[in-house]
Amino acid sequence: MEQWEKDFEWLRVQHIVKDTMGIEKMPDLQGILFLIGIQELGQIERSFSKEEKQDLIHIAVCRLLSYDGYYSFKGRDEDGWPHYDLLRPVQIGRKEQDDLLKRKVIEYFKELENENGGFSTI
Repeated sequence: MEQWEKDFEWLRVQHIVKDTMGIEKMPDLQGILFLIGIQELGQIERSFSKEEKQDLIHIAVCRLLSYDGYYSFKGRDEDGWPHYDLLRPVQIGRKEQDDLLKRKVIEYFKELENENGGFSTI
């Protein structure tokens, strides 16, 4: 994917989240990761502590990086929280990691679109 295509698709995902959530401001990467974490947890109708919000972002990162074999889904605990095993460390800088995560977010949303015919699940 060329840079302009990634930029276009990233903006598209941001608009989908903005419109779906009914918010005024364009969401950033952390906000979208948080929503993916909630989606993966499957407990949408509740509030989360600060620590749980960090855990949700971690769940999203693990889920997204599992596409490239960095993590493997291990299972869910007794409370339904997903857990992942680290298969290999991500050894890139922060900017490169953000770019990688944005590409994986785009891939995740395309997968949702294919599975559900849209983005109504987030």
